Amino acid sequence: MSTNEVILTINLKDVKDASRRIRAPYAARFIKRVVARHVKVDEDKVKLNESLNNILWSRGIQKPPLKIKVKVTKREDGSVVVEYQG
Repeated sequence: MSTNEVILTINLKDVKDASRRIRAPYAARFIKRVVARHVKVDEDKVKLNESLNNILWSRGIQKPPLKIKVKVTKREDGSVVVEYQG
């Protein structure tokens, strides 16, 4: 079903520059931007898996992780799914 899979380690250190109250949502948008640039699609086609979202929010809105390892899967219809890769 999937055509391309790649594992990326994304550095979220720049998320600390955002205001404390918006860091987790900012991290989610940042991951979408990085993945979209890497697989050359629009950000609208990138979807984050629930497990990845839970990891981003696990320590609250103010303290997302500094690094995260994700598995990026580009499907044949052009959509991209990003999953947490422990």
